[in-house]
Amino acid sequence: MDISVVIPLFNEEESIPELFAWIERVMKANGFSYEVIFVNDGSTDRSWEIIEQLKNQSPFVKGIKFRRNYGKSPALYCGFKEAEGDVVITMDADLQDSPDEIPELYRMITEDGYDLVSGWKQKRYDPLSKTIPTKLFNATARKVSGIKNLHDFNCGLKAYRKVVVKNIKVYCVKLRYIPYLAKNAGFKKIGEKVVHHQARKFGKTKFGGLNRFFNGYLDLISLWFLSAFGVKPMHFFGLLGSLMFIFGFISVIIVGATKLYHMHNGMAYRLVTDSPYFYLSLTAMIIGTQLFMAGFLGELISRTSPERNNYQIEKII
Repeated sequence: MDISVVIPLFNEEESIPELFAWIERVMKANGFSYEVIFVNDGSTDRSWEIIEQLKNQSPFVKGIKFRRNYGKSPALYCGFKEAEGDVVITMDADLQDSPDEIPELYRMITEDGYDLVSGWKQKRYDPLSKTIPTKLFNATARKVSGIKNLHDFNCGLKAYRKVVVKNIKVYCVKLRYIPYLAKNAGFKKIGEKVVHHQARKFGKTKFGGLNRFFNGYLDLISLWFLSAFGVKPMHFFGLLGSLMFIFGFISVIIVGATKLYHMHNGMAYRLVTDSPYFYLSLTAMIIGTQLFMAGFLGELISRTSPERNNYQIEKII
């Protein structure tokens, strides 16, 4: 199969039929073999009924229904598991991503040799509450991830070589960081394509600007930490704990040596336990020991929980 199109959605009943008809036209015009995987992320409208109707009308439709709303990243994770195409393309269900971009994205993967191609909505039709935080976030993400050629980490329209989606784990709210995850997994040929962005035709956006802005930065920090120290947590906790313990130990020695010096020279002195510096030093030693043990336990436990990607799927068609 040439292409799998994975579409996560939440309450998009108006746009689903038009989106599928558009994808179908593009695929037929280019002679692609394909499948369209709709992942219904706990919608409360008629989205799932419409997906079932499309499935009855077309053998190219697949559907995954979550019992409740988990978010885009879990939806993509489950869609990636089902995908069979040599190239996997993701897009939003709100008709703001154009299926007309699919042939060129496919060509960039299969002919130009990219592992991943991310869309860049150079001209956007979103409110300022989304565009301004997005610009600030993307600048930071480029700096931290080291992927200098990407201008729009948030763009839902992306194309992947099949081996990429089968070897990365999309979890929590790290949808926007799939290029970073791919890079850390060794897939370093990452490209970008300017794509057409359309104004939303139905309903309203499901993502608030400020909330998305702050969550994006929190995700970036956690992903950076996991990529740097997730495999070897002792490298972080052990080093920090050792430094604190050594600092506290040296401080205790200084406090004790100061008392002995005063005693030896017949000078006035006070008990070690009367000095606030003694307790500060002791606290540093205790915290240092705890941090060291945290790193040791992290090494034993492993950062990957078997329950992380356990999502309640009600039905697959």
